[in-house]
Amino acid sequence: MTAPARGRVLRARSGRAPWILVAPALVGVAFLVLPLVGLLVRTPWATMGERISDPQVLAALWLSLSTATAATAVCLVLGVPLAWLLARTEFPGRRLVRALITVPLVVPPVVGGVALLLVLGRNGLVGRHLDAWFGLTLPFTTAAVVIAQVFVAMPFLVVTVEGALRGADRRFEEAAATLGASRTTVFARVTLPMVLPGVGAGTALCWARALGEFGATITFAGNFPGTTQTMPLAVYMAMQRDPEAAVVLSLVLLFVSLAVLASLRGRWA
Repeated sequence: MTAPARGRVLRARSGRAPWILVAPALVGVAFLVLPLVGLLVRTPWATMGERISDPQVLAALWLSLSTATAATAVCLVLGVPLAWLLARTEFPGRRLVRALITVPLVVPPVVGGVALLLVLGRNGLVGRHLDAWFGLTLPFTTAAVVIAQVFVAMPFLVVTVEGALRGADRRFEEAAATLGASRTTVFARVTLPMVLPGVGAGTALCWARALGEFGATITFAGNFPGTTQTMPLAVYMAMQRDPEAAVVLSLVLLFVSLAVLASLRGRWA
């Protein structure tokens, strides 16, 4: 066999995906996609417009979108500096702090809601002082929805941005520092532009997680239409009285999430 022919054979073999990987990958795709297909198949398309235009549904959708956006903004303000601290500085207990930050990723959201109640409730560690000094009661309010979403969604942003910071080339930051730039200028003009794709990806994940939050919200904020009833809570309530309405609400939530993630993926991936 000639050298060119041998090269073509090697390239063809190297381009083939081994079935030992393809088969489980296809099963994984089917496992994730088939439930969504089932949702589309069982959707009552004839009455979908009527169900979506229901004022309670629109109120739940607007509440979900607004609180998820507010929670994401809070996560950006708090999470980006926290990610930078974990990636760029050395301090005692850094590993412990990182572990504590990722705890909301693994604990059931209901546990997070209980923890928030014990801290920010009217008799909580902090909540009792907020109530006594300022007359401020957080549980079972719209603000409680945002707080619950921040608690469960911020780790997604912090982990993603920290990974981007660790992978960034620090020589550009060092060069800017040697030219006299302050640390704030280096972060704003050099570091942040380098890790902006990571920030965008973390923001998308954070927003999507906040939008779908259920357990911590219903435990800490309750389920009051127009005030704390987000779309996931509306789906839960509809499933008990009208399964077809639950299917429609689930489909709306799915389309909103897919639209946002698809629009962001092309820009930040």
